Amino acid sequence: MYRIILCSVVLFCGLVFAQKEKTNGEISSIQRARYYQDFLNFASDQKGQTRLDVFVSVPYKEMQFVVSNEGLVSNYSISVSIFDENKDKLISEKTWNEKVNAPGFDNTLSRNNSNISLRSFYVAPGKYTIRTEVEDRETKNPISSESQFTVRDMNGEIICSDIMLISSMSNVGGTNRIVPNITRNVYSQKKGTPLFFEVYSKKDTTVSIVYKVADESNKIFYIENTTKKLDSGKTQIFYSIKDSSFSLGKYLIQVEVMDKDKKVLASTVKMFFSRWSGVPENIKDLDKAIAQLVYIATDKEMKAFKDAANKDEKLKLYLEFWKKKDPVPSTEENEVFDEYYRRINYANEHFTTYMEGWRSDRGMVSIIMGLPNNIDRHPFEYDSKPYEIWEYYNINRQFVFMDETGFGDYRLITPMTGDDFRYRK
Repeated sequence: MYRIILCSVVLFCGLVFAQKEKTNGEISSIQRARYYQDFLNFASDQKGQTRLDVFVSVPYKEMQFVVSNEGLVSNYSISVSIFDENKDKLISEKTWNEKVNAPGFDNTLSRNNSNISLRSFYVAPGKYTIRTEVEDRETKNPISSESQFTVRDMNGEIICSDIMLISSMSNVGGTNRIVPNITRNVYSQKKGTPLFFEVYSKKDTTVSIVYKVADESNKIFYIENTTKKLDSGKTQIFYSIKDSSFSLGKYLIQVEVMDKDKKVLASTVKMFFSRWSGVPENIKDLDKAIAQLVYIATDKEMKAFKDAANKDEKLKLYLEFWKKKDPVPSTEENEVFDEYYRRINYANEHFTTYMEGWRSDRGMVSIIMGLPNNIDRHPFEYDSKPYEIWEYYNINRQFVFMDETGFGDYRLITPMTGDDFRYRK
């Protein structure tokens, strides 16, 4: 049996974000990733139902700690609601409270600490909408996320559970104690990428298990074939991907269970990421991240990226570029780095039409200038095409965007000259 230990783990990538726009036209600042989550299918002993494990990980940095007789304490609540696919019917719901004690102030600021929660649900196979919400008990500010998830049928001659990535593991008294890697970031695990899954079999048998890792272009760069004796019932499998030299990006691990004739009896897949410490969580593609520097990098710097001999050299130049802009090099955070890509993310979320939001005129202005203090929208004027006026009080400037086509493609009609092209922190 394995035991999941819910404690501090290393965090690098974000899954849930919060952005909000004030109803009076004034846009609030863009928020960072607030919590992380993962959903896993396992077989259950309840007939016709699958065990759905829901993990929620909240970084210490995103908690509101207060001084109490117990030291630094944070209290927050978590709610998980499972609806049918169209959200017409609530299937199951659980709400609980979490209390976290931090030994010192530095612990509350470190990006390496988080608190992990787990709740299990038993539901019939099918497609569901899962809504998670985390609310700080001190500030009463909730943040939520909705995800589509398929609960698999775990009945069959041979079936694989979903894959759990592991942050760390130890064996105490013959029991494997696991800290799950909820973020699915593997960069920090230099000695291999450990994972766990279960195989359910109707009888004792010996099979081949093939492990494959592919990048976003479906190029397989890791493969290993192992032999495993399966017990009737449940067999728990721990495995480590030995080649963990992952570059920045998104990857897919596939596990295939085969018989002696190499016929696939069961399979399972898991998407994971490789992201560097200090690199904003919404960066998944190095080439795209470099292209997005067009609003802040010089022509000479962009040419250097283009002329880089390989991906490793390109990455080195990229990290050096941002290191030079770090306002406080002695800390873990690079505030300029983080803010720039938060603006990229906001532009993609709000201004994407037939092109990505960061390439649009509104995206360009919001990335260079930051979000405006006020937006005056005119979508249905009788004698003009739809337009918006963005106001920046601190520099006494307005920028006007007009939708010439009527399809939401707002073009800047106020020229940006001189100092307007300077990236503003």
